[in-house]
Amino acid sequence: MKGWPVSDQPAAPERRPGVQPGHRSRLLRITVVLTVIMAALVVGGVVLGQLAKNPVSGASSSSHGTQSSSKQSPDATSAADSSAASSSAGSTATAVNPTLFAQGACMSFPPTSGDRHITVFLDAGHGGLDPGGVGETESGQQVEESDVNLSIELDTMATLRAQGFRVVVSRTGNTTVHKLGAGDTDGQELSLQGALDDVAARDVCANMADADLLVGIYMDAGVSPQNAGSVTTYDTDRPFSAESLAFATLLQDDVLSAMNAQGWAIPNDGVVSDASEGSLAGNPADGGLAAQAADYDHLLLLGPAEAGYFTTPSQMAGAVIEPLFLTDPYEGSLAASAADQAVIAQGIAGAIEQYFAPASATSPTTMAG
Repeated sequence: MKGWPVSDQPAAPERRPGVQPGHRSRLLRITVVLTVIMAALVVGGVVLGQLAKNPVSGASSSSHGTQSSSKQSPDATSAADSSAASSSAGSTATAVNPTLFAQGACMSFPPTSGDRHITVFLDAGHGGLDPGGVGETESGQQVEESDVNLSIELDTMATLRAQGFRVVVSRTGNTTVHKLGAGDTDGQELSLQGALDDVAARDVCANMADADLLVGIYMDAGVSPQNAGSVTTYDTDRPFSAESLAFATLLQDDVLSAMNAQGWAIPNDGVVSDASEGSLAGNPADGGLAAQAADYDHLLLLGPAEAGYFTTPSQMAGAVIEPLFLTDPYEGSLAASAADQAVIAQGIAGAIEQYFAPASATSPTTMAG
């Protein structure tokens, strides 16, 4: 996995004492049994509040593909959690394609106030056998990325629906998005093929939903507790790259402003291309899928098709934000807080609102649908 280009990062704001922002890395993904998440609460179709914390365990690929181990059953935990989330979502939730996606995954929610005839796809990164990055708070509480991402996704969805958006979410519970099949698991973790299938399923969901914008919600992890800051990524090789850059800039600015208005002093690690990120973890020497994964120089969620490897890319502008490092105990504490997750969600919703602002309705680069 390639690291972030340090030379491309803008100067960080003054940092809280004792913690300096470092260069970014996706190599650290620790296998841990965690205590977090969730049951979504909806009244009258509006998602209310945060998810109740429940113990979960698991492992697999990183935000962009580094795999780790898991103790979860491929089906039992995912089915139970997503079933509970889907039931509490009420009759307003519609499965985009229940035969193709895991239970509770790829769900569509109509607006709760007005209708702007715009669809936003929100991807809560990881889930199920894939917990993503693992860190801990200043008090030593372990925090798992997949749970944090889901809380922020659901908070963002509630705000957007109240603003007149139709929202399609990648998942509503602790589950993969892809309906796992033969070859997708290796023991109690996702195989490389399974990791590829699960990320690809998120793009398929966004495409099937006719989304006008894709927003990936992820957290970061570093090789040092001093790695810190917020970064937003977009792909430069798509036909809609200009639109993606415009949105990525709004997303980074609005989320960072929302966080730092709370006095958090989160460093600005900038808006960057995904060309240096790579995709799923793979060893070229292994040949086959592993070699293809190692050679794909994009984030799978945002990148273009590649013959023989990836055939279902997203078909709309989009960006991935990683607002905090879970491996920085200070930022991990923020990520674990329901109130602080809501702050990030408001920043994401604000960027989406700006991107589709009525004043820009005549501009094809900022308005869709």
